[in-house]
Amino acid sequence: MTYDRLVCANCAAPVSQGRCPVCRANRRHLQQEGPFGGLNPVTLIALLVVLVAALALVAQTA
Repeated sequence: MTYDRLVCANCAAPVSQGRCPVCRANRRHLQQEGPFGGLNPVTLIALLVVLVAALALVAQTA
């Protein structure tokens, strides 16, 4: 989940606006998760399946 959809329980504003210290801290934390931090587990599993299939195809043709 991306932080632009989250609502802060402290100030009831979107976390992406960073109105309170809690919002700002959560926004920093979510931005530091890396390139795959915003992907849901189903998407990660699908990417893994595609990668394994591609490796199997390459191994079969070699």
